[in-house]
Amino acid sequence: MFEYIVLASALLLAVAAALVMKWRNGRFASVSAPDDRPRLDLALLNEAPGERASLVQFSSAFCAPCRTTRVVLKQVAELVPGVVAVEVDAESHLELVREFQIMRTPTVLILDSDGVIVSRASGAPTKEQVLETLVKNLPNLNK
Repeated sequence: MFEYIVLASALLLAVAAALVMKWRNGRFASVSAPDDRPRLDLALLNEAPGERASLVQFSSAFCAPCRTTRVVLKQVAELVPGVVAVEVDAESHLELVREFQIMRTPTVLILDSDGVIVSRASGAPTKEQVLETLVKNLPNLNK
């Protein structure tokens, strides 16, 4: 009987963890207090920042959701003037992966015009999630 209780508990815990992961996948979260937000200099990647914002995606070669995210970010960059999408190969930029604590791919960082990271998402965000986060975190996009 005890074995069945342990098995049922483990199963419930696994289902709960899977539901939480699914709910959090692709959702943006603020990075930290405005005064403590890290900055990413896109010149290190030989990329020019956007006039209003930059969407930086950390990807890996065998990441299927990375392909979807690439398309979504490109669509947003084409839709919103002054926004650029930049893809970073995580394997080739391990120092940045460590510095910004990238734990999975895709991870998307939203940078303001000064390169300050205002929000981030792990997993594949939807186009609506990206647009909503841009407007919420970057007031200059409403102009």
